[in-house]
Amino acid sequence: MNDGSHPRFFWQFPMRPIREKGLAEALPDDGHLRILFLWGKDCPNCDIAKGQILLTPERFVWPDVEWMHDNVYEDPSMGTHFGLHGIPAFFVFRGAKKLGRISQWPGTDAFVAAIEKLRGET
Repeated sequence: MNDGSHPRFFWQFPMRPIREKGLAEALPDDGHLRILFLWGKDCPNCDIAKGQILLTPERFVWPDVEWMHDNVYEDPSMGTHFGLHGIPAFFVFRGAKKLGRISQWPGTDAFVAAIEKLRGET
């Protein structure tokens, strides 16, 4: 999977690939937190996010959080599903409930702080 300036990103920071067609099944109502990373090949802002994640990947791993991803250029129905107006976009779910959306890339500290806050909410 070649995806821009970080062609091995998904091998270095594993995320489960998902398509819009399988989204409901990927979000069981089990109380777990899931982050859906929507990106596109050759998207400069997506490459910035990937690069910053790879600088300190341990900051983006939590025992109770599962990462998923989808290339919305290959799966435009996912972009339509969420009404995207730009990527990258990160959607955070607890079970099937959408808790929030992080649009664009706010930087490592802001992203981690937002996820930590959501992890603390039950």
